[in-house]
Amino acid sequence: MSLFQPLPICTVSSREKTLDLSQPNIMGILNVTPDSFSDGGRFNAIDSALAHAKEMIEAGATIIDIGGESTRPNADAVATTEEMKRVVPVVKAIRQQLGNAVWLSIDTSNPTVMQAAFEAGADIWNDVRALKREGAAALAAELDIPVMLMHMRGEPTTMNNLALYDDVIADVSAELSARINEVTSVGVKREKIIIDPGFGFAKSYEHHCALLSQLGELQSLGFPMMFGISRKRFLAEVLTKSGVEAVATTEALERDTVGVAAGIFALQQGASIIRTHNVAMMQQAVALWQQLSAYNQH
Repeated sequence: MSLFQPLPICTVSSREKTLDLSQPNIMGILNVTPDSFSDGGRFNAIDSALAHAKEMIEAGATIIDIGGESTRPNADAVATTEEMKRVVPVVKAIRQQLGNAVWLSIDTSNPTVMQAAFEAGADIWNDVRALKREGAAALAAELDIPVMLMHMRGEPTTMNNLALYDDVIADVSAELSARINEVTSVGVKREKIIIDPGFGFAKSYEHHCALLSQLGELQSLGFPMMFGISRKRFLAEVLTKSGVEAVATTEALERDTVGVAAGIFALQQGASIIRTHNVAMMQQAVALWQQLSAYNQH
């Protein structure tokens, strides 16, 4: 069986734009938080956030994912007013400076924040809690924008205690399916849904290995998939178990190479969107994957 399988033919639309998900899309991460595990505090100011967004787009990102609340394990909650203060001005600045062609995703679980971000020009709702907060699913239906539903159990403060699965692939698939049924029952359109298996959320090292090695099985759900593993602890554990101690014990940004490898492995199994901190490195790997995939089909 070839490693270069074409991605499923699929598109999502928002604000009269259409995103082609039958080709790999890179989602660049823009954290406007003081406490994100990888780059907290680097892009809090509007000027630095805008400059970094431009850099990522020039490097090949088709989506910029803006987050104002860290969801790392045991992260503190952020007040609605503070999250809005962080996110909304950045959305406005990017939209004004870079135009409507840029796809802007908001990494939030807060409906109030999403409403304000949408009014400022956001296109996509990326929710690690899969629209579980009160009013979230109804708002997503009303806004009629693409939504990324991620698999997670509990909250960042409790999720590590809930990483118990009989079969992680089957359980993640079943729980995502159940959540999809719940949000569509209140009006979210199926053609607006993108799934996220939730790497780094309520899963152990062994669960991550199983999930990554069998990621293609989630295609049976029939939805495009976003893959986000950039700089997460699992990658350091991979390096440690492989004997690469010097790299595994350094800062999170040193995990980019193994993260890119994981991203390409996800593409081979049907992921349409790769979420990453290092857009330039990921784009180089995607370019090779695309060229070899095209060559293989001739």
